[in-house]
Amino acid sequence: MPGLGKELLKREILPFFAQPVKHLLLGLGEDSCLLLEEIRLRCGQPLLLKVGDRDYTLDSRGRLSTDIFSGYVIGEEDIYRTIAAISDNSLYAFEEEIRRGFITVAGGHRVGLAGQVVLQGELVKTMKDFSSLCFRIAREVKDCALSLLPYINGGSGRTSINTLIISPPRCGKTTILRDLARLLAYGSQRFPARNVVIVDERSELAGSYRGIPQLDVGPRTDVLDACPKAQGMIMALRSLSPQVIITDEIGRQEDVTAIQECVNAGVAVISSVHASNLDELQKRPVMRELLSTQAFKLAVILSRQNGPGHIQDIVRWD
Repeated sequence: MPGLGKELLKREILPFFAQPVKHLLLGLGEDSCLLLEEIRLRCGQPLLLKVGDRDYTLDSRGRLSTDIFSGYVIGEEDIYRTIAAISDNSLYAFEEEIRRGFITVAGGHRVGLAGQVVLQGELVKTMKDFSSLCFRIAREVKDCALSLLPYINGGSGRTSINTLIISPPRCGKTTILRDLARLLAYGSQRFPARNVVIVDERSELAGSYRGIPQLDVGPRTDVLDACPKAQGMIMALRSLSPQVIITDEIGRQEDVTAIQECVNAGVAVISSVHASNLDELQKRPVMRELLSTQAFKLAVILSRQNGPGHIQDIVRWD
């Protein structure tokens, strides 16, 4: 799955890094930039890059190396300057994002945060003394979900079918959900366009920055950004007249209740869930309950057999 080319990396990602890290990353070649998935900064540890399926570091000359202990070691100053750039020198303005553990930057890229967690009672209030950062590169792969449209839109194409995307981590489920939203919202000669609502609890599907989607999710798509899934589904039903609701990583009891509300209202739900296969999914009580309701009629199982987004199997329930 292609990611950012070098020019986009220079424009959208590199300005946030401290100068020593930025200088090293400037040496990345075009092919490495296209396959780049993550950039990890851990205080006192080597700079790490996830390029395709492998971890690399950068040596003093900016060359990729699999010997991670030969890489540039991240210092406190690197972390401090990067956090300052991400927050525009105003951590207070990003208090809610920090409480959730990540900040989304322009372009839809997400920066995961780790450090000392500050509690208020039993709830996370904020985070301080940051020790590591994880830049996750937002990746658009248009038409990667095109082959799923005949299944999801059914034989007549008049309505979409409730669909569960089953996938282990890093198998492309979020990318496929994003492209499904785009394809459904645009429509085609074969399938009419839908009104789509994305409930984007973790700001990953649409990559919203200051409320505006940074990634192409289609002209008939509304996004509830940073909104809890169950609440967002009910909000969408009440106020946005969706034909399809798309959300990522269901798994709580309240998600089951909200999905049943959507199905009863005649609104299709397309969502993902972490699991390697149906048998593994059935071992989780909440998901077993959800499947027993027969709310979902279609399951798409992903793997990395031929890279992220590989469709391992499609299962229909009549």
